[in-house]
Amino acid sequence: MSRFSEVVERLAAVIESRRGGDPAMSWSAKLLADPQLAAKKMAEEAVETALAAAQNDHEAVAGESADLVYHWLALLAACGVSLDDVAAKLEAREGRSGIEEKAGRAK
Repeated sequence: MSRFSEVVERLAAVIESRRGGDPAMSWSAKLLADPQLAAKKMAEEAVETALAAAQNDHEAVAGESADLVYHWLALLAACGVSLDDVAAKLEAREGRSGIEEKAGRAK
């Protein structure tokens, strides 16, 4: 298992442990209680990551990517989507080109 996947698994568990917690005391609890807020924050972090990449700022890309991954995990949890659900979608696309996969999607 890669270092990244180990960290993601631990972070996902921490986020899940905050479910039902006091939103005034835990940012994760606040995001879990409000999927719209979680979606908004994830979108903000995605834009910040893209902007850092456009500026070719290696450190900012790494930092913003960490923020993005955290907010993505919180959004998944808030929406009741597991990492295994995402993995199943990725596995179903393995071995297909992105162009082929996109063309095969229902419109």
